[in-house]
Amino acid sequence: MGRIVQRVSDGVEGKKGVGGVMDKFTSSPIFPVRGNVYPDGLYYISLPIGNPPRPYYLDMDTGSDLTWIQCDAPCASCSKGPNPLYKPTRKNIVPSKDLLCAEVQDEKPGYCVSESCQECVYEIEYADNSSSRGFLVKDKLQQMIDNGNLLNSDFVFGCAYHQKGDLSLSPARTDGILGLSKAKISLTSQLARQGITRNVVGHCITNDKDSLGYMFLGDDFVPHWGMTWVPMLNCSSISFYQSKIVKINYGKLSLGPSDIDRTQVVFDTGSSYTYFPKEAYSSLISSVESFLGGGLALDESDPTLPVCWRANLPIRDLEDAKSFFKPLTLHFERKWWILQRTLQIPPEGYLVLSDKGNVCLGILDGSEVHDGSTIIIGDISLRGWLVVYDNVEQRIGWSRSDCTKPQNYDSDNLAFF
Repeated sequence: MGRIVQRVSDGVEGKKGVGGVMDKFTSSPIFPVRGNVYPDGLYYISLPIGNPPRPYYLDMDTGSDLTWIQCDAPCASCSKGPNPLYKPTRKNIVPSKDLLCAEVQDEKPGYCVSESCQECVYEIEYADNSSSRGFLVKDKLQQMIDNGNLLNSDFVFGCAYHQKGDLSLSPARTDGILGLSKAKISLTSQLARQGITRNVVGHCITNDKDSLGYMFLGDDFVPHWGMTWVPMLNCSSISFYQSKIVKINYGKLSLGPSDIDRTQVVFDTGSSYTYFPKEAYSSLISSVESFLGGGLALDESDPTLPVCWRANLPIRDLEDAKSFFKPLTLHFERKWWILQRTLQIPPEGYLVLSDKGNVCLGILDGSEVHDGSTIIIGDISLRGWLVVYDNVEQRIGWSRSDCTKPQNYDSDNLAFF
């Protein structure tokens, strides 16, 4: 989960056409999503950038503000990615006086303090202590919209010439990170301000690692029924997609701590796994082991994740292990409704099968990566759900889906998938 600018983006209601009448937004760009939780630990899309456009594979991250692509500026420290480095020209450089520059320098105002500073330099640090440094550029972004046509728009992103930590390791599965948060610098917010889409982003990650999911911008593919909606926390200093819960259940057991009431929950596709506060995590481990019986035993020799269990009989897939585990249920804070809103995470939404054939817990202790007070729902628990972040209505929603295609997608264009 990134730690860059954290400001709420402005919702854009529409653009005026002839005679001042509000036109509908152009359409919803849609992108296939590839990847897996284990072993790669990420989901990515291909984003065509430049004129002519070249593809770049970007890690889909609702917890990051800025999109950045490894670039030849020249590159001081870059991993070997799947595609050639992005090569900016002088006309692509975003000047330091640009309004978006203030978004990436919010916490580092000393980077560009004089008129002689031509580039807008940024540096992003991530929770795993990796980092990326570069400067802002503007280029053309090509998108496929729901009628199958291609649309070009301006897009400001980071030309990343110095990566540290895991981001510098080769080979890399991606060329950079796709920032999809609420911040003004995010892709979602930029397209909304241009009147191309409404400020809405959705994704559907498939449970099958060999199948494609999808991501879309705008609201054309948001179902009119069947969605569970909860209010999005609106805080000017936070750009994450957050809500609040009042209770967590493992099966029918309530997980601690006693002050779990109104704990903040972050939906973060930039996190491979889900994180619980320390007390809730410890309570979960105890609850899981109380139900296991003699069918599974701890295997501390498995390095895949902190907690792994070995079965008495061979486990071929997670279906063989589901009977040993209970669903997790997150109960969200009530606001607009009488009935409680819940997100139920089945066992396959928090378990992985390791190379040793063990079942490993994909929920980790949040106190080891951040302050530990927040629940982070990562990719492992978002699989099999259509999840929508509606920045216009300030709400987060989800519904069960096989993630093969959006409900309203034109069947004539299925070759895209």
